Amino acid sequence: MLRAAVGSVLYLALIALLSLGVAAAVREGAAAIGIILGLLYLFPILGQVAGSATSQRHLEQLAPMTAGLAIQATTGLHSLPISPWAGIGVLAGWAVAALLAGGILLRLRDA
Repeated sequence: MLRAAVGSVLYLALIALLSLGVAAAVREGAAAIGIILGLLYLFPILGQVAGSATSQRHLEQLAPMTAGLAIQATTGLHSLPISPWAGIGVLAGWAVAALLAGGILLRLRDA
């Protein structure tokens, strides 16, 4: 239970950092919101449409929302597409990539 509680807070913080990176890159509030919501919900939708169970599992492992939410699981950990801490790692990777891209683009445009 402690992992799920702490992980939920960590999940929300990483989503906020991902959003900050996208907002810094795009520099338009509405566009940033649209991109973030599209990014978070696109992978689960593609996973449902995917032809095979293997491709669905890979999409769930790469998706920032699905991978990050694995930290909240308290039962059935073996049936998850990714382990809880690895899922947070995937989300952290997305957040770092967005922050780097946003920082570089902000630096290039405002230099």
